[in-house]
Order: sequence, then C-alpha cells, then structure tokens
Amino acid sequence: MTDLSGAVWRKSTRSGDNGGACVEVATNLAEVVAVRDSKDPTGPLLTFTAQAWTDFLATAQRDGRAG
Repeated sequence: MTDLSGAVWRKSTRSGDNGGACVEVATNLAEVVAVRDSKDPTGPLLTFTAQAWTDFLATAQRDGRAG
C-alpha cells in the first residue's frame, strides 16, 4: 500500500466556485498520483502511475475536456 501521508493536495484548475464539487490531486508522491473528492477528503481515492496520469491528461486535453 502506498503511503499518502505526505500528499500535498491541490484543487483542479478546472474546479470553479461551484459549491464544493471539486477534484483534488496530489502529484508530489514518489510512486503514484492520487486523486480525491474535496468534499470527502478522508473517503475513497484513486491512484495512478505517473505515466497513466500523463496519458490521461494528454487525452483529455486533446479531446478538449481539460485545459
């Protein structure tokens, strides 16, 4: 299991002032990129390898879903 105690969470740049429906990401971890719901910071989260996260972002940007 990956140690997430040192995670530095930041809100997605695509998250606006929409009543707390935000995604947070921690990219400072050695082994994984972690993603969580800001409304439930102690709840479930997703982890990705750095390469899988990079691939996801590239695909989302290419498809116009992220910027």
